[in-house]
Amino acid sequence: MLLDAGTSCLLIVDIQERLAPAIAGIDAVVERVSILMRAADRLAVPMLLSEQYPKGLGPTIAPIAALAPFGATVEKIEFSAAANPGFRARLSGLARPQIVVCGIEAHVCVLQTVLDLCAAGRRVSVVRDGCGSRKPDNAAAGIERMARHGADIVTSEMVVFEWLGRADAPPFREVSKLIK
Repeated sequence: MLLDAGTSCLLIVDIQERLAPAIAGIDAVVERVSILMRAADRLAVPMLLSEQYPKGLGPTIAPIAALAPFGATVEKIEFSAAANPGFRARLSGLARPQIVVCGIEAHVCVLQTVLDLCAAGRRVSVVRDGCGSRKPDNAAAGIERMARHGADIVTSEMVVFEWLGRADAPPFREVSKLIK
């Protein structure tokens, strides 16, 4: 099943100041996540961001925070955002069955969030080029495990073009420029 901008939401997991510098390939991850956030904004796809213990790991990094809608961030201490009651309430309030997930670390917080969302019957797509871990092997293992448990593994370009749906959609020119 294709992703649909009208039924999707975007979840950005824990891209925070004290953790991000340790992530392999973080610049590419931030670039891809930024593209997804800009596309989501233009296509009216709601966004949620999680922050893992921000007192210890700091807030969301500036380039991502600058693109986040006001009030989109949920603080948590649970590794799985889906285990946090506040997050679950916010997600339910969106009434969007498709959840596009990106963030760090792929084998810890992203993995546990995705496994919980899949177990709850949600349709989850994990953005491979929008996820990272300190060690690439851990990220690969996390992505592989999420796929085995029912998550679709996609790329940021797949998401953007599926959200657009067609080349004559009014925002096509503007959104497709994000990829180039």
